[in-house]
Amino acid sequence: MFKKAPSKSSQIKSKARKSLKAEFTKQKNNYVTDTSFIINKFLHQAIIKGLNGKIIIPNAVMAELENQANRGREEGFLGLEEVAKLHKLKQKYKLQIFFEGARPNEMQIKFAKSGEIDALIRDIARQNKAILLTSDLVQAKTAQAYGLEVLFFKPKIIEEKPKKSKFIFWKK
Repeated sequence: MFKKAPSKSSQIKSKARKSLKAEFTKQKNNYVTDTSFIINKFLHQAIIKGLNGKIIIPNAVMAELENQANRGREEGFLGLEEVAKLHKLKQKYKLQIFFEGARPNEMQIKFAKSGEIDALIRDIARQNKAILLTSDLVQAKTAQAYGLEVLFFKPKIIEEKPKKSKFIFWKK
């Protein structure tokens, strides 16, 4: 059987990920999480595996989750659920969780696809001398270009299996 050659896009992304790290030390640090890291449940996993210190959730992230939930998108509800679970984890793992920064304005929301909200998140990381936690490759590479320390966890892509046809063909 022939294996399909990787697309140019996947080759570029694979190369881009090579300079990113996905391992953290258990020493106390400041961490800023972006929306993708929360939605993909990586923050929860990282805490259980020993992430230690001050976790900062930008209000821009909360606004983005709230906006998605208001539009009926599953990601928004999943993200809000994950943040709510953090309050139980903070007691068990002795974490500090803070919400910081401004909510995005109308212009930033309008240009969110252009990186305006990601820029707010990076600013919070810079102001707090924090490590940015993300599973968004573009966010990770942009933060790295600005000289921020980044932990990148690659999201798992779940491929949907094609549905079997419900048609029944009868032989005559």
